[in-house]
Amino acid sequence: MSERFSRFSTWAATVVGSYWAFIVALALVVVWAFSGPAFGFSDTWQLAINTGTTIVTFLMVFLLQYDQNRNAKAIQVKLDELIRADKGARTTLVDAEDLSDEQLEKLHEEFQRVRKERRSDTRRKPTSAPARN
Repeated sequence: MSERFSRFSTWAATVVGSYWAFIVALALVVVWAFSGPAFGFSDTWQLAINTGTTIVTFLMVFLLQYDQNRNAKAIQVKLDELIRADKGARTTLVDAEDLSDEQLEKLHEEFQRVRKERRSDTRRKPTSAPARN
């Protein structure tokens, strides 16, 4: 059951995130708006769009959150593997998602400092082809 839901959520996220899904949704809203005079802009006419959009939104929030969590976990596993495989990398970063906000901010500042240092180093040195190992 879980595997089927996973495949369905990936498929649904792809479909509803497409250009054509937007066009279909826009067309439905336009048809609904233009049908207003035929229904006398009644409460039932308004309730139809309100109920439909509320139900779809409610379900899509959970579906897309599941898919986003799954994708984030897969990306995290891939990044962890890259960190683990690189002999020069700090393996303590594998569990960076478990750090406190303050610890993450310190790491972020450290990497910003390193990035600035590298930029200034590359500006001082003449450009040459990178060394091949």
